Amino acid sequence: MRVWRYGDDINTDLLFPGKYTYSCSTPEEIRPHLLEDLDPEFTRNVAPGDIILVGRNFGCGSSREQPVVGLRTVGIEAIVGKSFARIFYRAAINQGLLLVECPAAVEAWQEGDAVALDLAGGRIAVGNRSFSFPPLPSGILAIREAGGLLEYTRRKLAARAKEA
Repeated sequence: MRVWRYGDDINTDLLFPGKYTYSCSTPEEIRPHLLEDLDPEFTRNVAPGDIILVGRNFGCGSSREQPVVGLRTVGIEAIVGKSFARIFYRAAINQGLLLVECPAAVEAWQEGDAVALDLAGGRIAVGNRSFSFPPLPSGILAIREAGGLLEYTRRKLAARAKEA
């Protein structure tokens, strides 16, 4: 697991350049351009289970979903930040990408520190330190477990149809 670290006000154009908005819609088309203007090494080196630590207002800018779809597709375990733009936060829930607000953990991280999340307990370990964050609502965790809101809704509808 690798930890990626970025600063404040990282907008959606830095996460996925706007010039590709209408030409890239599938995960395969999105991946090569993910973070290309922020960190050209990201797509070559990211691996499932990696965590991203960010500053304030991460995901500000437009409402396009490609950045979230791309980060989920490459297997980002979670993004831990000081704060997130609300429209990005909602898009992340919709796609099943886990966002955790814990400014103290972001501040404490030093190069080489491991990061581990305890979602049920609302704890994040950074190196040998531990920080709490408000436990995520069960609905958000269920959406994440299903792989996003669309699949979560499909499963709920299928379960209701079986009951009827």
